[in-house]
Amino acid sequence: MYDVCIDYNSPIPLYVQLKEVLKDKILKGDYKEKIPSERDFMEQFSVSRSTVRKAINALVLDGVLERIHGRGTFVSLRPVEEWLGNLSTFNDLVCNMGMKPSIKLLYQGVESATENSVPLGLTEVYVIKRLRFADDVPLAVERQYYPLKIGLKLAQFDLNNAAIYDLLESSLGINLSEAEEVITGRMSTKEEAKLLGSDQLISVLQTERIIFDTDGNPVEYERSVYRSDMYSFRIKLARKRG
Repeated sequence: MYDVCIDYNSPIPLYVQLKEVLKDKILKGDYKEKIPSERDFMEQFSVSRSTVRKAINALVLDGVLERIHGRGTFVSLRPVEEWLGNLSTFNDLVCNMGMKPSIKLLYQGVESATENSVPLGLTEVYVIKRLRFADDVPLAVERQYYPLKIGLKLAQFDLNNAAIYDLLESSLGINLSEAEEVITGRMSTKEEAKLLGSDQLISVLQTERIIFDTDGNPVEYERSVYRSDMYSFRIKLARKRG
């Protein structure tokens, strides 16, 4: 049976198409550890053994797959890593991993701060909800809350694919200084799982972050969830002596 993801009439070489199809399946979690055999791929996509081998070799060179002698070929794709201690943009993090970032705006508007449990000392906040992708695979659902004065200014921009930190600093003239963040693990809601590409509840990492400007004023409160299989947080620790 032919796979609809392969266009046999395309000028793009079959192994290149197959490489992208396999990478997409890996990112979506279809292959989690050892990948199927060459014969399985030949039958599934109706391609030759040489096409399959060239596609797999390309993924090995890209670091997506790794060969283990005597055992087979396994998924080695690393999750997106965020170093704690730096206020980096999502786009920068994903680009540094060699993937293409994109962001889709899901919702924006004024809401009650009390109903959303937003610790900014306000009664109303401007809410921005977005879905973040790496190579078109959904990684995170972010909810950002702002004082109305800031949020209404952000609303004047197209927030699809926008780096909000850059907008705050470059366009609004707000100098971001530091942040406080808490990271916890939990199961997703049905809505979160669906947005993250799963028809079942999945394990997620939830972050809660408050960002302050150089005068110590809270600028943003963010509550986001990340796919735990595709996103990780890293920190470097040192032991103090004396």
